[in-house]
Amino acid sequence: MVYHLAAHRSVFRSVESPLATDTANTHGTLTVLVAARDAGVRRVVSSSSSSVYGGSDVRPTPETAPTLPKSPYAVSKLAAEHHCRVFSELFDLETVSLRYFNVYGPRQDPNGRYAAVIPLFINALLNDTAPEIHGDGRQSRDFTYVTDAVAANMRAATAPAEAAQGQAYNVAGGDPWDLLRLLGHLAELTGRTPTPVFAPARAGDVMHTWADTTSAAALLGHRPAVSMADGLAAALEGYRTEVEGSGVAVI
Repeated sequence: MVYHLAAHRSVFRSVESPLATDTANTHGTLTVLVAARDAGVRRVVSSSSSSVYGGSDVRPTPETAPTLPKSPYAVSKLAAEHHCRVFSELFDLETVSLRYFNVYGPRQDPNGRYAAVIPLFINALLNDTAPEIHGDGRQSRDFTYVTDAVAANMRAATAPAEAAQGQAYNVAGGDPWDLLRLLGHLAELTGRTPTPVFAPARAGDVMHTWADTTSAAALLGHRPAVSMADGLAAALEGYRTEVEGSGVAVI
């Protein structure tokens, strides 16, 4: 069994560095598949992304929706899925691709230009700095708590063989929140009153994501267990614990 979670991440980063993204994500996945085949591995569970849909007009979005990537990152993830499917068809290797929708949780790095929105918001609130929002803040995301992502991997590893013949499955919380609601909820949890700074929307970003997780439930036996409110509270507590343990005032 191989869990393939390595990637050159971030839509914005891929716009800046498309060749590096493709090399790591497309060629990298092909390298994993060849090594797995040659080693006699039974199944590869590969990490894909909701970005392959390109902001589908069908919401909640099933796996059968058209895939129209809008960034080099999304293209690389879709290409990796096709490699997984082809290897499942040509060789004695089962493959499952999991399309994660914005995974978050404790210990997610808030530093750097490519940090995800939840750790960025938490970092700004805990340090009384202005959170930055790209666009108008009305863009929504179907966030996925990290333990649900792990559970989906474990389910994909033990699902029947017929569910692992080059298939792709959505992995999400099933409860999309827009960024303004997200910031407001985190502000209540921290007792802060933020004044966000609005910046231009980033190239390659989509407005809305919302997953249909029916297939994952039916064929993998995976259902999300952590609500958005509970996940945000746990993520915030994890950051606070890390700050207190480090002896510094920032994360």
